[in-house]
Amino acid sequence: MKLSGWTAACLALQCAGAWAQSNIGDVKRGADVFASQCAECHSTREGKQKKGPSVFGTVGRKAASQPGFEFSEALRASGWTWDQERLAFYLSQPSKKANPGSKMKYDGLTDQKDLSDLIAYLATLK
Repeated sequence: MKLSGWTAACLALQCAGAWAQSNIGDVKRGADVFASQCAECHSTREGKQKKGPSVFGTVGRKAASQPGFEFSEALRASGWTWDQERLAFYLSQPSKKANPGSKMKYDGLTDQKDLSDLIAYLATLK
């Protein structure tokens, strides 16, 4: 059966929506993950730097573009924008494959549920 352009587009949007919903994390649990895994080095307050940069407004921002923090050359040259996929990749292996030469001394968060929840929480910090 041949689908009209409109029908095919609607089906594609439904599939994309279903995928996005399956990757939506639990914001409250993500705040707990942040507290236990990230808060020692990162603040959620805009402009407050610690060992690492503030994570306020991270989602949707260009990597290494936050004023007031000295980012690694590799991250400055990456051209990345922090979206769900890039954050999941980076946070699972920040100093190994994701960003060699990174200043971030963290082995990574490998639990997919924790990653999803953390990213959902980070997306609320606007």
